[in-house]
Amino acid sequence: MSYKAKFKVWRGEGGEGKLEDFTVEVNEGEVVLDIIHRLQATQAPDLAVRWNCKAGKCGSCSMEINGKPRLGCMTRMSTFEEDETITVTPMRTFPVIKDLVTDVSFNYQKAREVPSFTPPAGVRPGEYRMQQVDVERSQEFRKCIECFMCNNVCHVIRDHEENKANFSGPRFLMRIAELDMHPYDVADRQEAAQDQHGLGYCNITKCCTEVCPEHIKITDNALIPMKERVVDRKYDPLVWLGNKIFKRAK
Repeated sequence: MSYKAKFKVWRGEGGEGKLEDFTVEVNEGEVVLDIIHRLQATQAPDLAVRWNCKAGKCGSCSMEINGKPRLGCMTRMSTFEEDETITVTPMRTFPVIKDLVTDVSFNYQKAREVPSFTPPAGVRPGEYRMQQVDVERSQEFRKCIECFMCNNVCHVIRDHEENKANFSGPRFLMRIAELDMHPYDVADRQEAAQDQHGLGYCNITKCCTEVCPEHIKITDNALIPMKERVVDRKYDPLVWLGNKIFKRAK
């Protein structure tokens, strides 16, 4: 079975462009990325789109479909009505390079600002011993495919360009939380999360969790627990007093 679908696809470069109308064939079992490829093959050979695995594991084909951030390769055409006009646009938070391809270098810059796993001195690889509960606490976060849709929908950077310098977004605050939960990581993740990566900007609207294609509970399992540990560290009077006493003892 096949039918003709109406598409509106963003075409343009460097922030300048417009939606263009297309009518394109859709076959049973296809996804939006299939239709974009058919447009390239039949009507718009210069249409730019980023993709790689077509299996929902590389995160490359992030785009906005009918206003919602989705993976093109995982959005089935069967979820739309045959007479529905489908609008495909690039992720809004990042600068457009061309058509559906955006410049996501902001995310890689933020990744470089997060210090890597920092084990204690004197413990060599192969000597780590962890309880299964410690493994399970952060295992969920390892499913991240870095599609950057969570950062795309985060209104702290989506609606406020000026915040990008001081806010790493949910993807990398989740990474910081993951490292902070690791029993062998000795870096001060809590101080860094608040003072360098802008954890305080997050007001836990859960929009990042809603769009995650891996169904990671970013807000509930990473950001809120991280906020709780930071609050304990900075504002709990007993913790504050204990830090003062131990610091003086040294």
